[in-house]
Amino acid sequence: MATQIYLNWKWFFGSLALVLSIGAGNATASFDTTTNAQTQAGWQLLQRGETGLVVAMRHAIAPGTGDPANFKLGDCSTQRNLSAQGRTQAKQIGVKFRNRNIKVSRVLSSQWCRCLETAKLINVGKVEPFPALNSFFSNSSKEPGQTATIRKLILDNRNTKGAIILVTHQVNITAITDIIPQSGEAVILKSDGQGKIKIVGRIGGF
Repeated sequence: MATQIYLNWKWFFGSLALVLSIGAGNATASFDTTTNAQTQAGWQLLQRGETGLVVAMRHAIAPGTGDPANFKLGDCSTQRNLSAQGRTQAKQIGVKFRNRNIKVSRVLSSQWCRCLETAKLINVGKVEPFPALNSFFSNSSKEPGQTATIRKLILDNRNTKGAIILVTHQVNITAITDIIPQSGEAVILKSDGQGKIKIVGRIGGF
């Protein structure tokens, strides 16, 4: 009897594990499908050339979190930088923009080296350092002022032709959108003219 109970429980947990495994696989497939659909819609939106589009992009792959304790602005040797994979990723992003003939009016970047390098490697326009895009990961007191500056930028450019690309950090994008983007992923934003910022698309999968 004890052996039979043991075998029944073994069968139950084995079946449960299989069901959970299949469920997880389906969830992943569903997530990928949704993400791909959002990305295609995002590219189509940019290709249509609507006015007022702002592309808030997280820098390409730079392994690690935050920055070293000896971080110095302007000294890349003290910072967390793009890996070889990150540099390849940034170039691939640029290729996708150019292949789709997407008009870009400005490219603004955080002053952090990993953002500046991403912005230069996507190669879709002159890169302008923009302090409001700097990371406030280690100093959250800077978040309100920087986020307000970015919101004003989006509002002031609601009639601008050609997308404005902002290369920045995860925390900056999350502060505006509540989205936690992957490395190289971008959220497309637009003002509705009444002071509200809307998420109108996403692009990723690089």
